[in-house]
Order: sequence, then C-alpha cells, then structure tokens
Amino acid sequence: MGMITTYRDREFADGYNDYAPLEEETGIKFQILVLEGHRTETLHSKDREMAILVIEGQGSLSVNGQAETFNRANWIDQNPVVAHLPAGAEATITTENRSRFAVITTANDQHFDARIYTTGDIDVEHRGKDILDGTCYRLVRLAFDGTIAPPNAKLVLGEVLNFPGKWSSYPPHHHVQAEIYYYEFSSKDGYGHGELGDEVYKIKHQDILKITDARDHSQVSAPGYYMYYIWVIRHMDGAPYAGFEYTKPYDKLLQ
Repeated sequence: MGMITTYRDREFADGYNDYAPLEEETGIKFQILVLEGHRTETLHSKDREMAILVIEGQGSLSVNGQAETFNRANWIDQNPVVAHLPAGAEATITTENRSRFAVITTANDQHFDARIYTTGDIDVEHRGKDILDGTCYRLVRLAFDGTIAPPNAKLVLGEVLNFPGKWSSYPPHHHVQAEIYYYEFSSKDGYGHGELGDEVYKIKHQDILKITDARDHSQVSAPGYYMYYIWVIRHMDGAPYAGFEYTKPYDKLLQ
C-alpha cells in the first residue's frame, strides 16, 4: 500500500497487532499491544532492543527492579510512560483496564542499562508556537534520543500532538536515517495529509507512514481533529541521528 501501512476500518485485536512490512525498509519493527482488562504480560527479546510506550490505559510497568504506575486516559492531555530495554532484558506489564502500547524493536545485541521514563521525564517542546501566526504550533514530546539514551542504543523515540487544523514537522525537513510515524486521531474518523517528497498521502486513524531515502516530510491535520503520532528513528551505523535539516527555501520562514 505504497508508503502507508494501515489498520484502517478495524479495531485492534487483543494481543499483538503487527505492522509487518515495515522492518525490511526501515529496520524498525512496530506493533500495537492490546491488553484487555486485568492482565499481566512479560516482554523479552534475546537479540533486539525494545521500547514500550503507553498509549492509553492504567496499570504498572516494571523493568529490572524499577516499577512505575501509569494512568493515561488520553494522549491529548498526558505524557506517556516509556520503557527502554536492551536485548536480554525483561519487562512486565500489569493492566487494570483495557490498555494499548506501542512495542518497538530493532536488531541490536549491544548492552546498555534498561530504564523507564516517567511522565515527568518526557521533554515537552512547544515547537512553532511563536512563528507563522501559530499555524505550525504543536507539542513535541521526546522520550529519548542520542543525547539521553545510552550510546549503544539504536532507537530514537517520541510523540507529537498536532493541534486541529495546524501543521507539524513544518517547515519540511529531512534526514538520512529511516523513520516511521504511527498516527491516531481524536475522534477516530479524523484525518490529515502527510507529505513525503512530492507525494501527498491521506492519513487516517492507525496508519503508519514510512519515511526513507532522506525524503522531505511534513503533515497537517484537518480542522476539528487532533492528530497524534509516535515517531521512531533508527540510528544508522556510522551516521547516528543528531537532528534534521530544513528543506530550502522553506527554511527562510524561520528567520
């Protein structure tokens, strides 16, 4: 389905919901884990780095003796709790109600210390607030990148809350590392448009956009709908992600 992988027009099933075609092109495996009611799930990989991001729900998350509770009613008002594990480490999730998680893994057998990032650890940037009449104002929530995570980690992870009718990832920008965007809307019938180079895709609830080949990207949400997306980047060997470059001549809009 082009650069979009989708679960449109169907609900996620209990358990793991896999966006299978992604890894071959991006090096990133992305799943939505749904746990119905009071449940306990143990997550482990012997040869893959893993991140677990709480999208919605209530319960607890424990990694290597560190335990944190979470109670995230929605992604508009609240930051996530995020666990980040090296290969061989184990995480345990216990839920009190129906809960949803993004489970992201990538091949990486190098060791680093596991960690849980609490809601207070998440860095929230009010990006674009004072430029272009607020038309590209959004919240960028950074869980971890190369300045926060251990040097042996391969993943970069965060969220964006795109306000109704506004742009994000704007002005358009690019970077050589592969990236994915996983989208949700409030309400679920919302939509937006995502640019990828000269192509434009209609984005709907539960879509994933694959960003490869250093293509320029930005997006906009339809008026009346919050657009939320999880963004994941994988460091390239010899070229770790250290930021993006705005596309010319749109970079002049920031002056």
